[in-house]
Amino acid sequence: MFEKLSPAPQDKIIALIAEFAADERDNKIDLGVGVYKDATGNTPIMTAVQKAEAKRVKDQTTKTYVGMAGNVGFNDAMVDLVLGDSVGKNRVRAAQAPGGTGALRLIADLLNVAKPGATVYISDPTWPNHIPLMEAAGLKTASYPYFDAEKRNVRFDDMCEAVSKMTSDDILLLHGCCHNPTGANLTNEQWDKLTDIIEDAGVFVLVDIAYLGFGDGLTDDAYGVRKLAATLPEMAVAASCSKNFGLYRERVGCAMIIGIDEPSANVTFSQLLSAARANYSMPPDHGAEIVRIILNDKDLRAEWEAELTDVRNHMVTIRKNLAEAMRKRSNSADYDFIAEHRGMFSLIGISQDDVEKLKKDHGVYMVGNSRMNIAGLGVDKIDIFADALAEVSRS
Repeated sequence: MFEKLSPAPQDKIIALIAEFAADERDNKIDLGVGVYKDATGNTPIMTAVQKAEAKRVKDQTTKTYVGMAGNVGFNDAMVDLVLGDSVGKNRVRAAQAPGGTGALRLIADLLNVAKPGATVYISDPTWPNHIPLMEAAGLKTASYPYFDAEKRNVRFDDMCEAVSKMTSDDILLLHGCCHNPTGANLTNEQWDKLTDIIEDAGVFVLVDIAYLGFGDGLTDDAYGVRKLAATLPEMAVAASCSKNFGLYRERVGCAMIIGIDEPSANVTFSQLLSAARANYSMPPDHGAEIVRIILNDKDLRAEWEAELTDVRNHMVTIRKNLAEAMRKRSNSADYDFIAEHRGMFSLIGISQDDVEKLKKDHGVYMVGNSRMNIAGLGVDKIDIFADALAEVSRS
């Protein structure tokens, strides 16, 4: 059966994790893996999560299935968190999924039923798993211009021109906030203009919002997805709780669809649940119940939002300090964009050879396209990293 198989290509980030673990240098720095780290280099469990988890363990009375849609209370709370009052709830349906990746796959399967083999337009660059995930569901993929590697900003005019040429048979995948891998985001004014273009073109939109609250705050980060939801007749949203709740290993995500009207939403939801049944049948409940408890408890929610603010401010501080450190070493504003961008990642724009030099000579690990995890740096290692980056940039 398996004798003709060849090894599958190894995921570059997974390979980088293994390399970092095998490196015996004490001063090594991991800027590759996409998890938040605090000032001590730890990925902490939020206190609000610990309290909700303790409550869950104390109050739980059964381990029976929760159904294909998962935790209904979680779904309702996530719709409120992401969409607010931007769209009537009678047009929205949601299903819990195993992480943001699971939510994306559910929606991709749904879209391939609705438009078999349709083309999904994905930003250039994007999260590496977007393309194989969409193609595994049977959809075609193409790219649209997004990031100017020289100017370190969004190619907004080029992006708008590309979107204006799409049709109602196409799917547009947008990052809701904290673009991965670049950290370069649309302004509210750009979201407004892009929404108008999307509405005119009739293209279907899928928003991947994996970092809500990591950019400028929960409300500010949700501006784009809420603008789209308030304007468009139909769309889909894949949300993740891995980052903003720190529930990485619990795999908590939510797939949302917005229909033209309530009957359309019901029919579409039935197909979304059919995709869930075929993929994994029922989602795990533990992490979703933790999120539900937090979002529905006034005190726990306030505690979580305060912790999330600390996380966000920590990354903003690293960005500002790193930009200042590089300004001193380069005697230029070439790295000021780091302070201007938001979220966990920045694409710093050095060559793959320089990325390799950072790894070999300085024990600094990042993805080959020079995407660095800002949160992996830590305030105490900024000068060490800045020295290394300045050295390879001069060579």
